[in-house]
Amino acid sequence: MSSPSWSEQLRQSLKRLPTERPPRVAILGVGHELNGDDGAGLAVARALDERLAGQDRLLVIEAGPAPENQTGRLRAFGPDLVLIVDAAQMGAAPGSVRLVPWQATTGLSASTHTLPLHILAKYLTHELGCDVALLGLQPVHNRVDAPLSDAMRAVAAQVVDDLAAILSA
Repeated sequence: MSSPSWSEQLRQSLKRLPTERPPRVAILGVGHELNGDDGAGLAVARALDERLAGQDRLLVIEAGPAPENQTGRLRAFGPDLVLIVDAAQMGAAPGSVRLVPWQATTGLSASTHTLPLHILAKYLTHELGCDVALLGLQPVHNRVDAPLSDAMRAVAAQVVDDLAAILSA
């Protein structure tokens, strides 16, 4: 029996949120744009923001390598869920996408960030009372001064399409 896709897992997570209104979702695109596929989270955030601009229950932030600097904006928004989108070394095939509970992120490689994502997630759940998940995209490469690989560009575009469908429902 195969496990549900990341998109189905996200749909189920949104349904389980304890809110009687449509959930407020914050998307944090994380990474270094000049480190090849490490910029995937930023590419997803940028495209998603363009696609879904104007929705009052959605906040999309290009957080770069220091997402902890966005906690004030998150606090003001009051999310039910913060979805961190980032390239992640998950030991999977390049281009794989997984929805990862933040508690499981302590073993993921995130050395390009100023603060490990599991520490940020713990802070957000404690201080904002929201759920946090990581949408990890397995990079092809993280070469310095390189653009996104063609494979990651395609994966990021598919992730944007899937997130837009989920968040517009």
